[in-house]
Amino acid sequence: MAFVPSDFAVPQTLETPEFRLEPLGPQHNDADFDAWSLSKEHIHATRGFEDSSWPDDRTLEDNLRDLRRHADDFAKRGGFTYTVLDPGGGVVGCVYIYPARDGEHDAHVTSWVRASRAELDVTLRRAVNGWLRADWPFERVDYAVPRAP
Repeated sequence: MAFVPSDFAVPQTLETPEFRLEPLGPQHNDADFDAWSLSKEHIHATRGFEDSSWPDDRTLEDNLRDLRRHADDFAKRGGFTYTVLDPGGGVVGCVYIYPARDGEHDAHVTSWVRASRAELDVTLRRAVNGWLRADWPFERVDYAVPRAP
């Protein structure tokens, strides 16, 4: 079964006053690498990433391969990764929307923000939750509730 219906128009962006989401791709490599590599401890403390093997010690070239994989998933409609950009265009974080593997949910969603922009975590999650309800075809989404600041 397809992750999203074949006639579903996948949203290309979500815009708020604090940030904008756009599909993650190779063009974001340097800024993406900088964002997560300077925020490893913070990301591992983020709901949904506590037990993740990523972020790790990959190189910039390894990161580029990963971004190409995410872009390919997006193009094939198998999963959707968005970079989170601040109003000036700097990478703040990422949002990942992929099929759930637990049999109880339609989609599994995770997100992270760089340590220097930690205050955006709750705002991002609230905006993405609303976006998922309003603009996506999912009925049951697994998206970890953020910890209170």
